[in-house]
Amino acid sequence: MTLPMFPPGFLWGASASAFQTEGAVDADGKGPSGWDAFAALPGRIKDGTDTTRGTGFHARYREDVALLAGLGADAFRFSVSWPRVVPGGSGAVNADGLDFYDRLVDELCAHGITPAPTLYHWDTPLPLEEAGGWLDRDTAYRFAEYAGIVAERLTDRVPMWITVNEPAEVTLLGYALGEHAPGRTLLLDALPAAHHQLLAHGLAVRALRAAGADNIGAALSHAPVWTAGDTDADRLGAELYDTLTNWLFADPVLTGRYPDENLAALMPGPVADDLKVISTPLDWYGVNYYNPTLVGAPGPEALHTFSGFAIPAELPFGIKEIEGYEKTGFGWPVVPEGLTEIVTALRARYGDRLPPLYITENGCALEEPHADDRRIAYLESHLTALRAAMDAGVDVRGYFTWSLTDNVEWTEGASQRFGLVHIDYETLTRTPKRSYAWYRDLIRAQKAQQPHPVAEGAYAAPRE
Repeated sequence: MTLPMFPPGFLWGASASAFQTEGAVDADGKGPSGWDAFAALPGRIKDGTDTTRGTGFHARYREDVALLAGLGADAFRFSVSWPRVVPGGSGAVNADGLDFYDRLVDELCAHGITPAPTLYHWDTPLPLEEAGGWLDRDTAYRFAEYAGIVAERLTDRVPMWITVNEPAEVTLLGYALGEHAPGRTLLLDALPAAHHQLLAHGLAVRALRAAGADNIGAALSHAPVWTAGDTDADRLGAELYDTLTNWLFADPVLTGRYPDENLAALMPGPVADDLKVISTPLDWYGVNYYNPTLVGAPGPEALHTFSGFAIPAELPFGIKEIEGYEKTGFGWPVVPEGLTEIVTALRARYGDRLPPLYITENGCALEEPHADDRRIAYLESHLTALRAAMDAGVDVRGYFTWSLTDNVEWTEGASQRFGLVHIDYETLTRTPKRSYAWYRDLIRAQKAQQPHPVAEGAYAAPRE
């Protein structure tokens, strides 16, 4: 049995983010972020990990670029730390911070790897967070200024840009439920944070184009929402959850409308004018996929969680356990057909309005430090599912696995390991896992347009 072939020119990459890897939180003039402040609060990082070290990427980026080169990766999706470039969120630019990304981009280019920076991966400068963060409309304009600053420095060497990453998670976990930075518990009053992130995205697209940037997209989380029962309450709960987690963000970007008039009425500011900015055309659209969610009516049997975090029982939906699937170390069900389902749903919903897709995140957390055969199986199954969607007519141009190395998994600390490369958090030593060798061989075979067998021998035997 062999894995399906992807078209010539299909882009193979890996991803990371600044807060989760860089460390060096006060080096070279970097300012604090909202996440730096949140992580310093007692009990917020479940395993007590010192998030200020990250994986040492700021000091060891050349080592990680060499690992990317060893993979044969076409591209590296990293994020630029907004408070490293503009510590106050607006005003003075930190030249040393920009210089770091200059060096990183040069190192990637020297190895023939496409730099694909994400401009916002959740690390809002603390002064802006303290002034209201994404609840404040001004934050969107400050973000656009920052986007222009980065583009003016890097656009001559960066052929692919990502504006924002997963605004749904920032809104729901950070502002509605209080489980992520900034720790607000506003429930539906968090909707302005969604609108202002979307506005920031649209303004950033325009700022990037004004600076000469091209090939611009965004990375949004998407997953099928499965209905847990046959009652009207089950269907209504699933529909609301689907709207809040999928279409509340994609519809404005791709159609210039909110999916529900009642939700649109809750948004602040000149919404109609803002939607014209938010829907500024993109060159491509990024999908972060991990697993479906089973949703129904609220009730005592519901888990009342979102991505493992508690949600109030009074909300009109409840999350149910998905049975019958293997689970990752995070407890997430492994459902590769969900990737086929969601990208085909995007195509069906948006038609010609949907630009070419990239899978900007996909991966799994596992405990195995080196012999991570389950990760190989996960990646094999999801790539097979992705190819099935392409065979059905979905235009997918590339795939970024999450993630290159283990990293600080937000409030989970170092306990959830997504990397192809193991990080020893005492020494920050990098050790490629078995999945690294598998992904390397897959990329080589795909570039040569030669069949790559499903891992049954070379990668499957335990080595520990």
